[in-house]
Amino acid sequence: MEKVCLEIEDVEVSYLDRVVLDVPRLAVHQFDRIGVVGKNGSGKSTLLKLMTGQVEPNQGHVKRFFDFAYFDQLSSASEADVDYKFLGELAIPQTELQNYSGGEQTRLKLAQIFSHYHEGLLFDEPTTHLDQEGIQFFIDELTYYYGALVMVSHDRHILDQLVTKIWEVDDGKVTEYTGNYTDYVEQKELQKQQQQEKYEKYLKEKGRLLQAADDKKKKADKVTKAKGQMSKKQANATANRMFMTKSKDTSQKSIQRSAKAIEQRIEHLEEVEAPLEEKKIRFHQSDALKLHNHFPIMADRLTLEVGDQKLLNESSFQFPLGKTIAITGNNGSGKTTLINHIIDNGEGITLSPKVVIGYYRQMDYQFTEEQSVLEYMKEKSDYEEAKIRAVLHSMSFVGNALKKKVNKLSGGEAIRLVLSQLFLGRYNVLILDEPTNFLDVVSIEALEYFLEGYEGTIILVSHDHTFVKNVADEVYSIENRTIRLVN
Repeated sequence: MEKVCLEIEDVEVSYLDRVVLDVPRLAVHQFDRIGVVGKNGSGKSTLLKLMTGQVEPNQGHVKRFFDFAYFDQLSSASEADVDYKFLGELAIPQTELQNYSGGEQTRLKLAQIFSHYHEGLLFDEPTTHLDQEGIQFFIDELTYYYGALVMVSHDRHILDQLVTKIWEVDDGKVTEYTGNYTDYVEQKELQKQQQQEKYEKYLKEKGRLLQAADDKKKKADKVTKAKGQMSKKQANATANRMFMTKSKDTSQKSIQRSAKAIEQRIEHLEEVEAPLEEKKIRFHQSDALKLHNHFPIMADRLTLEVGDQKLLNESSFQFPLGKTIAITGNNGSGKTTLINHIIDNGEGITLSPKVVIGYYRQMDYQFTEEQSVLEYMKEKSDYEEAKIRAVLHSMSFVGNALKKKVNKLSGGEAIRLVLSQLFLGRYNVLILDEPTNFLDVVSIEALEYFLEGYEGTIILVSHDHTFVKNVADEVYSIENRTIRLVN
């Protein structure tokens, strides 16, 4: 039997009277491989910090029996020993830490963790800044790892490759599922189907009882009406027949009692809620924005250079109208440089004259407006309010979140708002540079729905394997100073 290396019992974590985590019991065993999923703000990172001891519970106990290393996506890299072989494998530069990019800091922190054996590993979004090579390195290092692994990640491909158990964090509660992320999705879909069946059964039974009660009431009304039309002699004869046959349903009072009993059964029916249904959202473009050129973005023998480094050498391509085109490649291959060159309509690029580009770039978004989220969106979109609300709802802006001032949004909220605004904005080409970074899985899946329902042309850069597989019509790769269609 596997040893328990960490145990959480009757734990509650609260901030300002809000319960962030409420966990009756959770255990991590010696060789567990656990993926932690849930919406941003649901308590995932707090759960990991609780496990490391960085957060103390308001009540309950956390017992640690093994040594755990912790990767925090938000912490800066520090000076620490690194196994020499990782410096080359991860292309870690030999320079001052303050000169490291986000991706280089991530690779250094991973190298430091993998340079020493730990009985348990806790990762919080470890692959956010990694390219495809870095992600594959991470998968390779952990595939044969001999210890307990707990990982918060929005990367569904990594969760499929590395974990055998899912912890779903929702509103501070943790539910455990067996299997990888795909297994978890299938179990959630099965739960949804079962919920739908229970809901339909509930509606059928409620409808049957309502109809039975209505029939009884109509029958009572008929008896009352018939009595009113009878002579005294006929009424006495009818009463005698009722008494002789001991009929239970022919007297007015007994029928009314039966109707009331049925209504009470309806009141005591256990109410079943309908499962939440994700509605497809379509983004129809106005005639003024519609493009008619079959290839609105083209390049003819394009050469791109940054300083003395040549990124593309006489490369040509044609991006088709209305398709989603993914551009892949390792960090430094020229992906962002290429999309900036397209936006600038630089030398070697041909854009259809009516192209209007909306651009999402990797950066910290901050708003200065005093408007609410809903007011901001209504001002920047030609869609009706119902469609705007539906899009915001898909991106987890519900209830009071719609009233929140945009200049008070967190970084993750600002990213979700920018993406919502792009799809509802006055554009016919969208260019998205790593749009899934810092989004939770729920928001990534909502983004996939948006892409499916968008009528315009989309160019996206992403290292998210599952995201690209789900949304891209064509995949281009930048390798060896050329761009080529790979799918």
